[in-house]
Amino acid sequence: MYVKVLVQVGYEPLPPTLGRNIFGRQVYQLPGLFAYAKHIMKIDGRAGLFKGLAPRLCSGAIGTIVHSKVLQHCQEADETEESGTNPKESGSSLDQVIKETTQEMIARSAATLVTHPFHVITLRCMVQFIGRETKYSGVFSSFVTIYREEGVLGFFAGLIPRLLGDILSLWLCNMLAYLINTYALENGVSTMSEMKSYSQAVTGFFASMLTYPFVLVSNLMAINSCGLAGGLPPYAPAYSSWLHCWSQLQREGNMSRGNSLFFRKVPAGKRYVWEEKRFH
Repeated sequence: MYVKVLVQVGYEPLPPTLGRNIFGRQVYQLPGLFAYAKHIMKIDGRAGLFKGLAPRLCSGAIGTIVHSKVLQHCQEADETEESGTNPKESGSSLDQVIKETTQEMIARSAATLVTHPFHVITLRCMVQFIGRETKYSGVFSSFVTIYREEGVLGFFAGLIPRLLGDILSLWLCNMLAYLINTYALENGVSTMSEMKSYSQAVTGFFASMLTYPFVLVSNLMAINSCGLAGGLPPYAPAYSSWLHCWSQLQREGNMSRGNSLFFRKVPAGKRYVWEEKRFH
C-alpha cells in the first residue's frame, strides 16, 4: 500500500528503463513494486517500508468492529420486520440480492465514515517520504495537528469520492454476480457453488477496476494542501474540490495512475523527480 500511494501521488524518483510489455514490444517502463520498495529501503531501511502502519491497523480494527455491528443491527431489524410473514423466495432472487446489498452498503459506509480520519493520517504519514517531513509522526499527535490546522473537516478530506467508489463497486459487483449466476450458469452443473464463488471474485475485480478513479481522487484529496511537499505546488496542484481533481487527472490522462505496480508506463501531465535530476 505504501508504494501504491506514492505512485498514486505521482512521486517517481527512479528513471524509466527499456523493457518489454505483455505483448513483447520494447517500451520505456517505470520501475515496478520491488525496485520502488528497494529504493525506499535504501533511504529509510526496512522499517521505512511500514510508515503509516499504526493508523492503518487502527482503521482496520475499528472498521471491522463497526461494520459487523451495523450489519448485525440491520439484519436483526430486517428479521424483526419479516417475522410473522410468509418466507420469501430463495436467496438468489433479485429482491434478496438488493436487500443484502443495501445492508452491506450501510455497514460499509458507516465503517468508512468512522475510520476515514485514520485513513487520512495513514496517507499523510506515507506522503511525508517525498519531502522528508516529520509533521505526522504519531496517531494522537496527528489528530491534534489536523484539528489545529484544518478543523474537523480536515479529518474527512477525500471522503465523498471514497464513499461513492465503495458504493458503486459494491453494487456493480453484486449485480453483475447475480446476472452471471442467474442467466449464465446452468443449475445442473455439479460445481455450481464453486462457479458462483469464482464469478463473485471476477466481478469484484472488474468492479474495482471501473471504480479505481474514485480511489485515486480520494487519496489525492486527502493529502491536498495539507502542508506536506507531496500535496503542495509546485509538486502537486492545489485542487479546489474533488471534481476539479477528477477533471485535471482526466485531462492529463492519469486516471489509472497507480492502478498497476508492474508494467508501468510513464505517466503524463507534469515533470517528475527523475526528470528534475536530469535537468539539473
